[in-house]
Amino acid sequence: MKSSHSAARRHLPTSPFKAPAAPPPVEQFALQDKVSHDKYGLGVVIDVEEGIAVTVDFGSQTERIPTPYAKLVKL
Repeated sequence: MKSSHSAARRHLPTSPFKAPAAPPPVEQFALQDKVSHDKYGLGVVIDVEEGIAVTVDFGSQTERIPTPYAKLVKL
């Protein structure tokens, strides 16, 4: 029986179809960056796990936000 997950297909240069768009680069955060989150509000980055997650202090709470940082914006 075949596996249910499929591998990523490669684009052939002779294909008449457009190549799939490359995913946008993940935003990089550094310690002490001021950020805004749609749900939690304004905060400060207190820990960075490169390419995995960031921990942000929002004053009343601390949240670990995994990549891709969909609702997180650097100010």
